[in-house]
Amino acid sequence: MLGGLRVLDCSDRLGWIAGRMLADLGAGVVKIEPPGAAIGAADWQAHNANKRLLRLDPGRPRERDALADLLAHADILIETAAPGAPLAELFRPDALRARNPRLIQVSIRPFGPDGPRAHWQASDLELMAAGGLMSLAGEPDGAPMRVSAPQAGLWAGAQAAVGALVALAHRSATGSGQQVTVSAQAAVLTALAHAPTFYDILGEVPMRCGEFITGRTLSGARMRAFWPCRDGYINFVLYGGAAGRRSNQQLAGWMREAGVPLGAVAAIDWSTFDPKPLTQAQVDELEQPILRFFAGLTKREFLEGAAAREMLGYPVSTVEDIASDPQLAARDFWDDLRSASGKHERHCGSFAVVDRARAPLRHAPGEPVALEALLAEFGAGVRTPATVTAP
Repeated sequence: MLGGLRVLDCSDRLGWIAGRMLADLGAGVVKIEPPGAAIGAADWQAHNANKRLLRLDPGRPRERDALADLLAHADILIETAAPGAPLAELFRPDALRARNPRLIQVSIRPFGPDGPRAHWQASDLELMAAGGLMSLAGEPDGAPMRVSAPQAGLWAGAQAAVGALVALAHRSATGSGQQVTVSAQAAVLTALAHAPTFYDILGEVPMRCGEFITGRTLSGARMRAFWPCRDGYINFVLYGGAAGRRSNQQLAGWMREAGVPLGAVAAIDWSTFDPKPLTQAQVDELEQPILRFFAGLTKREFLEGAAAREMLGYPVSTVEDIASDPQLAARDFWDDLRSASGKHERHCGSFAVVDRARAPLRHAPGEPVALEALLAEFGAGVRTPATVTAP
């Protein structure tokens, strides 16, 4: 889809996934890293697969000039240069546009390019807190929490990739590039876009509730979202509405077939079920027999039973579950690449399936490219740059 496009990825963690998404869509993405920068961590490897790696020291005048030449012939730049950083001056939008009016510059900052926090830096923990997502994660009487794997860069990078594609559409119509700016804090906000709705409709500010959810009843009762089973957890909620009522009805029938005592579940007319008037005591009474039923199932048994009955709900997958998922295998999601050390490693394949085909990954993470060869490929001016040592 993006074949022939030249992308320079000069980003840190906030932009890695943006470059990976463009690469998966066919763009030729080159990841710029300084000599000696560590690239062996699992997250670097995962988010920078399908790119070539150029080791370049912008502190050296010749290599800095070479990068400027590449930028003059590139289609997209992804950058996260902080104010005052070595590359910040080189990435000035006016200077870049003067040499390459068609360049799309995607600039990702923790808090965006302007405002009182424009110069602030932030870790993933700080961005997840500043974006508000941590206020909804954790136990109600405990501290706010975040997932262990960094996520803020994934939200920001995905928004950056979308911005780059919109700018490409604009360029195809006008011939002009432009700068796309992304605030990681604002990108994290999209993860809790449902929260304002609760305030608009119910006048409530949703708060963290552990394995439960709120906002489904007028009484403020919490309803279980995660249920323990024999080998992990299941996600299921007693929803109202047409889809929820069908799932609840099918669950009651499943429990009856299994000979499980239904308790309060047996008395409900699921065709008209509406959770809004329920009190906490009523919710607890309904959930007790379901807790006992789910506790006797494995995740696979629940998945197969729920699919057969067209129920809403899904087992909570671990990394091991995902690695052995037959659906992902059937769709050829995994791609085995030979690493720089010669070992075969399994990576997530391209996220997009186009015309029923998933394009294979073209480059293993850390696959080096020589600066001289890249200058020639980009059609940059002839020069004799300093030798860059491949990793």
